[in-house]
Amino acid sequence: MRNKKVLYWWCQVGGWLLYGLTMVFFAFVFDSSIHKVFYPKLLVIILSGFLYTHLLRSLIKAFGLRPPALAKKWWQFTVLIMSILVLFNLTNSAIAEWLRLYDPLRKVTVEKRFLINLVSDSPLILVWTSIYYLWHYIELGTKTEIQKARLEGMVKELELKTIKSHINPHFIFNALNSIRALVDENPERARTAITELSNILRSSMQAEKLETVPFERELNIVKDYLALEYIRFEDRLHIEYDIDEDTLDQPVPPMMLQTLVENAIKHGISKQKEGGMVRVISDFRDDHHEVIVQNTGELGDNSNTEGFGISSTHNRLKLLFRGKAKFEISNIPDHLVEAKIILPVAGVTA
Repeated sequence: MRNKKVLYWWCQVGGWLLYGLTMVFFAFVFDSSIHKVFYPKLLVIILSGFLYTHLLRSLIKAFGLRPPALAKKWWQFTVLIMSILVLFNLTNSAIAEWLRLYDPLRKVTVEKRFLINLVSDSPLILVWTSIYYLWHYIELGTKTEIQKARLEGMVKELELKTIKSHINPHFIFNALNSIRALVDENPERARTAITELSNILRSSMQAEKLETVPFERELNIVKDYLALEYIRFEDRLHIEYDIDEDTLDQPVPPMMLQTLVENAIKHGISKQKEGGMVRVISDFRDDHHEVIVQNTGELGDNSNTEGFGISSTHNRLKLLFRGKAKFEISNIPDHLVEAKIILPVAGVTA
């Protein structure tokens, strides 16, 4: 607030001084002989202009006539401006009469001199008012844009948190039951399974704090997830990885890959009597990073194409990458379903 006041005073003093210097410059250039009353009369105009424009600003603030309220109070604004114009010119005319700041050889009545001053000096107040309101309209527009950007950011953050709040492993109870069965049968594998489950839960909790994470981290979580699911499905689940190591440091949304793999297990493998295969692929293609999850099964009804896992993937990619990322899910040969995420490569502008 203090900076705005300082800026106002600098503009106020500088503007009126600039007006004075401009009038002196034009007088030297276009007037061969400057009358002796020129400088004192100019000083009176500058001082009274400084006084009345400051008064005008104070009244504008007092009556709440700054944008956007001005649109509803135009008649008050009109009365105020007309009043200031009359007072400004009355003051100038009165001081000019008192100090005789006029050419005595010109036989002009007091009323006529006032009208001449009203016509010649009023534009100063009108120009000042135009600049003042232009400044506030620009400031209002800037604030509106900033508020709009902040609001969009808040909406984006809330949407992401809403999406992430649902992205928690649905297999927890199955995993716990599998671990319970292993405690007596294979204690060492049970301890490993507890660590794998802990890693997944920790990653799910941290997902709300991050927009993207390295692909390698997500891949490790998926490996833990599939290892736990393998306990449940045993030989019915076949797991394959086709990973280009150069993609491991590429940023991806947290828990997104795990969500797609979970979707593949839920809608694909679990519905196959003989089980099936889950393949995770990561590679660079056509200047994009492609992350693909393939699973045995077939897209039938819309249950596995319009569920939360699929819709959340669409929404997160839209929010995070603003149209630069794509998501596709479709049937492919060999009785497989393919879910493909196409992401921009980090460090490469589209």
